[in-house]
Amino acid sequence: MRRSTLRTTIAVVTAGLTLTACGSGGDAGSGSGGGDGSDAATATSVEDFGGMDALVEAAQAEGELNVIALPPDWANYGEMLETFSEKYDIEINSASPDGSSQDELNAVESQKGQDRAPDVLDLGTAFARQAQAQGLTAPYQVQTWGEIPEDQKDPEGHWYNDYGGYISIGCNASVVDECPTTFADLLDPQYAGQVALNGNPTQAAAAFSGVWAASLANGGSLDEIGPGIDFFGRIKDVGNFNPVEITPATIQSGETPISIDWDYLNAGLTETLADQGVEWEVAVPSDGLFGSYYSQAISKFAPHPAAARLWQEFLYSDEGQNIWLNGGARPVRLPAMEEAGTADADALAALPEVQGTAKFPTEEQQTAAQAVVAERWNAEMSG
Repeated sequence: MRRSTLRTTIAVVTAGLTLTACGSGGDAGSGSGGGDGSDAATATSVEDFGGMDALVEAAQAEGELNVIALPPDWANYGEMLETFSEKYDIEINSASPDGSSQDELNAVESQKGQDRAPDVLDLGTAFARQAQAQGLTAPYQVQTWGEIPEDQKDPEGHWYNDYGGYISIGCNASVVDECPTTFADLLDPQYAGQVALNGNPTQAAAAFSGVWAASLANGGSLDEIGPGIDFFGRIKDVGNFNPVEITPATIQSGETPISIDWDYLNAGLTETLADQGVEWEVAVPSDGLFGSYYSQAISKFAPHPAAARLWQEFLYSDEGQNIWLNGGARPVRLPAMEEAGTADADALAALPEVQGTAKFPTEEQQTAAQAVVAERWNAEMSG
């Protein structure tokens, strides 16, 4: 219903189609007054624009926002994109919605100086830190900056965490006799060819976190992700590993009966699958409780720098944070919003049950774990 009332357009295009349409490139932000050489590109807060009204005016003058790797069915991003587009009358160009964090970084570098380049990034935190280290991000602090915990953001605002959740096990109970609820269960021969991840752990934060959760369940720690790779090696050896990367389509088609993924993604499919006659069960495993946030960042080379900053302001407003909460994710400002009474009560009550205390890795631990996965995963799991 919301789509039919939109005055603006959310254009979902593939990287290939974008190349055909915009391959001639051109100066960033040409004709919009934006681009990485504009005043907006160096703004580090809304005060640099002269206030929120001026930021909105500057963003609307640009008229467009380029996003990448934002599936509409991921953490309620469909509603997020539509609401922003309608609220500010800004067209959103959404490229490669099923892309990975690494794909986003590659796009920033390969499309630098082109109108189609990403304005904003949604990344696993390890990849956000990598983007900052590579000089791909622009610092910006939103108006609600003070309510983002210190340990969930870069001090200068190159990136800040946005929404998070816990690694969970989704299961098609219509075809699986007894759904697994722990990592240990996944070794059972009854799950032959059924255990899949959301992407390649060397490329995708969700899959990377799934390996780390498996490590915690098998004697590993935040300093040692290796046991998680060993565990998936055992899953493969007993014939239970399914190399098909999870998407909503593979779940709905039955290709991936058991899905290791974030709880908000698995739980978000429950209603849709029920409408298709599929009983979908979701469990947060107690033997490998691992939580993590994703992060937002503005591309240093954004062709629409004002629209990029307005997008950040929207995401971290009460309205934006509640849209994520309605998608089953835990927004980073949730504690402050609960205290202020601005969190959506129904959405809060619907969050999946979690027992125990999740562990969150430090930057050094993430960097070390990425190196181990990069060295071992493809060598040991391919073929």
